[in-house]
Amino acid sequence: MKESNNQYINREISWLYFNDRVLQESADKNVPLIERLRFLGIFSNNLDEFFKVRYATVKRIVHAGKSGKSELGGEKAKDLLEEITKIVIGQQTKSLGILKEIQKELEGQNIFMLHENDLNPSQQQFVKRYFFQNVSPQLMTIILNDLTQFPRLKDTAAYLAIRMLIKGNNAKKEKRYALIEIPKGIDRFVVLPKEGEKNFIIMLDDVIRYCLDNIFTMFEYDFISAHMIKITRDAELDMDNDLSKSFIEKISASVEDRKMGDPVRFVYDKSIGSDTLVFLKEKMGIEGTDSVIPGGRYHNRRDYMGFPSLGRKDLLYEKITPLPVKGLSMEGSILEEIAKKDYLQYTPYHTFGYILKFLREAALDPKVRTIKITVYRLANDSQVAASLINAVKNGKQVTVQIELQARFDEQANIQYAEQLQSEGVKLIFGVPGLKVHSKICLVEREELAGLKRYGFISTGNFNESTARIYTDYTLFTAHEAILKELNKVFDFFETTYKINKYKHLIVSPHYTKGAFIKLIDQEISNAILGKEAFIQIKMNSFTSYKMVDKLYEASRAGVKIQLIIRGVCCLVPGVKGMSENIEAISVVDKFLEHTRLFIFANGGHPKVYISSADWMTRNLDYRVEVGCPIYDKDIKRELMDTFAICWADNTKARVFTDTQDNKYRKVQGPKRRSQFETYEYYRKKQEKK
Repeated sequence: MKESNNQYINREISWLYFNDRVLQESADKNVPLIERLRFLGIFSNNLDEFFKVRYATVKRIVHAGKSGKSELGGEKAKDLLEEITKIVIGQQTKSLGILKEIQKELEGQNIFMLHENDLNPSQQQFVKRYFFQNVSPQLMTIILNDLTQFPRLKDTAAYLAIRMLIKGNNAKKEKRYALIEIPKGIDRFVVLPKEGEKNFIIMLDDVIRYCLDNIFTMFEYDFISAHMIKITRDAELDMDNDLSKSFIEKISASVEDRKMGDPVRFVYDKSIGSDTLVFLKEKMGIEGTDSVIPGGRYHNRRDYMGFPSLGRKDLLYEKITPLPVKGLSMEGSILEEIAKKDYLQYTPYHTFGYILKFLREAALDPKVRTIKITVYRLANDSQVAASLINAVKNGKQVTVQIELQARFDEQANIQYAEQLQSEGVKLIFGVPGLKVHSKICLVEREELAGLKRYGFISTGNFNESTARIYTDYTLFTAHEAILKELNKVFDFFETTYKINKYKHLIVSPHYTKGAFIKLIDQEISNAILGKEAFIQIKMNSFTSYKMVDKLYEASRAGVKIQLIIRGVCCLVPGVKGMSENIEAISVVDKFLEHTRLFIFANGGHPKVYISSADWMTRNLDYRVEVGCPIYDKDIKRELMDTFAICWADNTKARVFTDTQDNKYRKVQGPKRRSQFETYEYYRKKQEKK
């Protein structure tokens, strides 16, 4: 057993190594080739969001003249900024090497990525036509030399930095600089005409490079170059305190102000000329606390998430057919079935259609009086929203708690809020100082015996798009006591000064931390008494130092603890005298692991909970979250089974250590890949009578 001086892993550093696990997927030759490119895009997109939020927060601490040691787990903020930049430069270098390797393998599959200088005559003609018809009308080109004020570059937009040497008699030629914004409304990957079995793709950036003469035809130059740059801005929302403005107006203004946020990262093509780089950094006011990252020829590699499939299904993951929930038919009344027993939907292994069927039935059922639901992130063309509007048109009283501050979905939620409000839906805009992150729905139906409630509680958003790639549990129930308490949560949204008591649900911000500490204490007591004592937890992130310390205490008491944490984990497992009874893994694979599951041995009578909350300070203290006990013995067994399947993964599981080296887990026996095995578990379950 090793010893360590590190009690916690820094949150930001742990996040970077989570993103490194995503990058590992792009390097894994067992992952289909085009999927590897898409993982490279996910890695890049994740990094953009990290700099907008987490790096920007640490930079704010530096600018405030604080050390930030208490907020950052003992690390000084300024030192942390330098460490982040160093790690990111290393990861960017690695990602460029992976991209080159993938492109080489694509050529072996007759898929060729061309530069502007690789085009044959017929391809040159195609590119010229494409440029004039599609690209040229949308180009934004700015000549920089004569401007008194440098233009404000858009957050994470990609630009070509142009340098021209103008013709003249002087030995020292005049330099002209310009910027071309890469249009976002055009596909980044331009598919060229196929030649035999060969497929050809050129980046939009290179289409523009090929046509530079046509763009700058009015300048007589001897030389021209184009190198890509991009800037990332602070994306934290600064709220206006003007009491005369509505909440929607305040959020809208804050989202608009985000476009003017301070720069936090500057990425540039490392082959750019030094004079061009100096010119740009001076004009843009890049500071010492900004992360300056030398990169490759192309930025915004997040666009690789949309790399064209070219009809090559053999280079993609095989799509699974979502399964039905055993015993819960899509025909007949879903409310009648839920009245008899609880059901668990586990997307994407199960179809998301049950949530839609529940809402559609509630919208049409003459006996349904009210529908209450929380909304955090909806799909672009949401059938959930359509069902709620349909319910209003059928005379139901519909109440929607919509979270306008769902990060990077603020604008979409504002639009949905306005649409729902205009259709007669009653909107609630949250609790002052708290985000509403709970995933809950409650329906009240007038029956012969009186008012009866039905509902569902989930670990993820009610979003049919993300349900195809995010793993999430949803419990459908008519359990009277649970739903009575769920109604209290909705009451709290409207009467925020009234703090309710709960016997069944675990609700943030008032009770989640205390409830889980009590459950851990019970395991500690049982371990001391020699009873069966274990804790099994599956979450996205684990950053609450208070909860980390509590698990250390449980470990020292002899409680066996298994953690499956997809992303950030500040706990250091396997350290003698501190965490020797704790093991922790992360599974990164085809689907994004998004479930929150908590299992406590309870002396041989396990207690099982699902929740919308990770163990992060924000989820425990600054959000409205709902955790739900599982009382149905079959569903309890099912959840324990799926945890065991994930824990047994020895293909896509990485082990957490204080060195953060992301080594794959080595377990004796045959190869087990939990996501594929989970699908088989449910397929076989469906076949059993």
